[in-house]
Amino acid sequence: MVKKRIRIIGGEKETKLFVQVANTKEKREKGLMFVEYLPENEGLLFVFSEKIYGGFWMKNTLIPLSIAFIDTDGKILKILDMELCKVEECPIYNPGIFYRYAIEVNFGWFRRKGIKEGDYVIFD
Repeated sequence: MVKKRIRIIGGEKETKLFVQVANTKEKREKGLMFVEYLPENEGLLFVFSEKIYGGFWMKNTLIPLSIAFIDTDGKILKILDMELCKVEECPIYNPGIFYRYAIEVNFGWFRRKGIKEGDYVIFD
């Protein structure tokens, strides 16, 4: 998969992130399953053709992740931390909102970078 650079703007601060793009049903369903290592400033951008409602789960995901749910205009609406799931019935992390994009990164990355709900993602 090709990596794309995005920028996250919060106040006067800009943070760069390199993402792979999951823009097909197959890529979105696979997500970061079976990935053993994710570099610190890399993630996966989920692109949906329209706003959707629903959550993500961690089945077959080998590293803990954080996820940001993003509106059509790039505004971060919700950030959730997702724990590893080692059982058959994994919980669903549902933001309880409609969103157009989602970004998965290493667990706690948004917090470490000072990124919060209300910040904006710029898709270069």
